[in-house]
Amino acid sequence: MLAGCRRALPAALGRALRGRSAGPGRRAVSTSWCPVGAAFDAKQQREQRRGSAAGRETGLFGVPELSCPEGFQEAQDKALQESEQLVQKACSTPPGPETVMIFDQLSDGLCRVADLADFVKIAHPDFAFREAAEEACRNIGTVVEKLNTDVELCQSLRRLLADEIVMNSLDPETRRVAELFMFDFEISGIHLDEEKRKKAVNLNVRILDLCNEFLTGTHLPNKVDKHVLPEHIRYNFTAEGNCLQVAGLHADCPDDLVREAAYKIFLYPNAEQLSRLEELLASRNSLAQLVGYDTFAHRALQGTMARNPETVRQFLELLSDQLSKRTQKDFEMMTKMKMKLNPQNSKLMPWDHPYYSGVLRAERYNIDPGLYCPFFSLGACMEGLNSLFSQLLGISLYAEQTRRGEVWSEDVRKLAVVHETEGLLGYIYCDFFQRPDKPHQDCHFTVRGGRRKENGEYQLPVVVLMLSLPHSTRGAPTLLSPGMMENLFHEMGHAMHSMLGRTRYQHVTGTRCPTDFAEVPSILMEYFANDYRVVNQFARHYKTGQPLPKNMVSRLCESKKVCAAADMQLQVFYAALDQIYHGKHPLKKSTTEILKETQEKVYGLPYVPNTAWQLRFSHLVGYGAKYYSYLMSRAVASMVWKQCFAQDPFDRAMGERYRREMLAHGGGKEPILMVQGMLQKSPSVEDFVDALVSDLDQDFETFIMDS
Repeated sequence: MLAGCRRALPAALGRALRGRSAGPGRRAVSTSWCPVGAAFDAKQQREQRRGSAAGRETGLFGVPELSCPEGFQEAQDKALQESEQLVQKACSTPPGPETVMIFDQLSDGLCRVADLADFVKIAHPDFAFREAAEEACRNIGTVVEKLNTDVELCQSLRRLLADEIVMNSLDPETRRVAELFMFDFEISGIHLDEEKRKKAVNLNVRILDLCNEFLTGTHLPNKVDKHVLPEHIRYNFTAEGNCLQVAGLHADCPDDLVREAAYKIFLYPNAEQLSRLEELLASRNSLAQLVGYDTFAHRALQGTMARNPETVRQFLELLSDQLSKRTQKDFEMMTKMKMKLNPQNSKLMPWDHPYYSGVLRAERYNIDPGLYCPFFSLGACMEGLNSLFSQLLGISLYAEQTRRGEVWSEDVRKLAVVHETEGLLGYIYCDFFQRPDKPHQDCHFTVRGGRRKENGEYQLPVVVLMLSLPHSTRGAPTLLSPGMMENLFHEMGHAMHSMLGRTRYQHVTGTRCPTDFAEVPSILMEYFANDYRVVNQFARHYKTGQPLPKNMVSRLCESKKVCAAADMQLQVFYAALDQIYHGKHPLKKSTTEILKETQEKVYGLPYVPNTAWQLRFSHLVGYGAKYYSYLMSRAVASMVWKQCFAQDPFDRAMGERYRREMLAHGGGKEPILMVQGMLQKSPSVEDFVDALVSDLDQDFETFIMDS
């Protein structure tokens, strides 16, 4: 019943500081807000640090208990005590809309702790906080799995679903949420006998542990005796006594030998990690079959746009066929470039793809990130987002000063999201800057879901956006590369989904929706980030104020289509591998043999002996059986952009339609129905593939406009 805590994206939770009441459901404007762009320049950062040390102390996200690591135990105990009372209340309440409300309260209370802990265990700089959060995560997770197999609790919901008169009286959102809670019971094995239910709980808890262990293993560096590598390339790696530490693929290094060494060492198989993966896949399959599904993929894809693995396979195969010739041409171009730069060793290998595709882009379109960075100061980009949201959705972003203890790092910024007529919608904590031990990943975390509370007030959503941007220097503000700017827009798309998915129930709020729909709003924002009319509103040289020339934006956009078919083919390979791993078990071959076979069949570049890329495939944890979601979401985003925003990216009427049809429902409506509402048609698998492939074609209109 509680899968909503983690239905879509990595998540976290906290209690935001509420504004003064301004009438029913509306929040007043605060006098402590300041313009968003200024909050991210160097001077304001120093002032913010001084300001945040003042005032009354609180805990993380304004949760008083979390002023110290021990507070997690207190928060956890409080949530579990409340959950016991709500379980009793649910079991004694007659069938009706109150039943759904109680279930949602129960879900909300546990998610508030579990999701907060999920974020803190990853991002907090203090090990004691991370450790306490990890423990809370595991404890709440165990309780959730037990509740998902609580027969008496399930019966209270079943009585509601069986009462036809009451069900017909419920609004569509309440009916759907009731059905989703029952679905969570069913996929946890509520229909099984007691012994098998216990087995399902134990499997779920073991899977949770294996996921955490595997995820940790995906990031661990590999070590090698320094004498194994030629002396002239050793400086590229971190020295540790007589060993060299290889912590990544060094994909952008111009030296072929460095990339080759990094690839072979970083991807060298680790026996413990291999064992974890095999046990994780087998446990997921055992759980799926125990609760009545053929495979884990069949279980995972219930309720998604794709609906089942057969549709995913059809989608990937059709896309692969359409990409085949284009991908071959891309590989031929890369091979020629490698032959030109390294004639002694010109065979194209997997470690070459990212580097030589970048070389081709730079050569063909004169794309040097250093030329673009001065136009993309962080403050300017934030003002650009503010301007876009204001014109499209009537929303403004304001920086709000934090209290001491509210944030986990002094450079975290807190933004209030304010609608022109509806008032304060929620808060975004921006954890944008690099720091030691911070994960190098761009993420959106739902910290607290929005919901209509029992007293009629709306519980404001709270999210965190985590990036890894460089700090400002004495002479310049934080400057973003084009890729960083696009990532910022992408993550802000998730944040707006969280702010505007103002559902009655937190179980389906914002990004708590099927994974293959959850990425649509974020990927759609990438299209805005690559449109000159949008970029022209904010891209100014931080010294001179000169706007970014239009032809530079056009070159940048077109450069992304160089080798884009090969890039997309790589994504198809990852998605296909994910489907096989979560398909029929026992697997016919080892995970490494399956990797080799799938790589050579679907991707095209040769497998490298004694490597096991799948052991670094961290998405197998959060996106197990659902990695295809990135491609399917991109297809939908492409269709929405072309049909609704390409003509005018600032069209307010279309922005309101987008909010009404796609953002407002969170997961409270079937995803394909939301897509139909926006596009006024039901897209087929062929439509998805056509949308992706058409994005690879050069945009001649752009060149005409330039001329």
